[in-house]
Amino acid sequence: MENSYESLSVAINALVAEGYTADFNLAEEGLASRSLKSKWQAGDCDVIKYYRFEGMSNPDDNSILYVIETKDGTKGLLVDNYSADNGNVAPEMLEKLKIRHEGSS
Repeated sequence: MENSYESLSVAINALVAEGYTADFNLAEEGLASRSLKSKWQAGDCDVIKYYRFEGMSNPDDNSILYVIETKDGTKGLLVDNYSADNGNVAPEMLEKLKIRHEGSS
């Protein structure tokens, strides 16, 4: 896993090649994968790393790529934009996705 990637698509391709193949989506209680037809509670998910990407011409193109592993060993990715409407997402999942900067708690 690299420290940075030049673009979102390059990062996704590299991480899929490393085995992070599940396509996660935010769900009410945590995460879901439509292709795997599975759901995970927030407590069953760990954010391993995240990458931020900023659109060159349009601020709406800003996104965050989360590298996630579940307690059952499912490894995958969640792409979210900076200004996402969090809707009915569990507070515990939102806390896991909160970006922390070095030196802050």
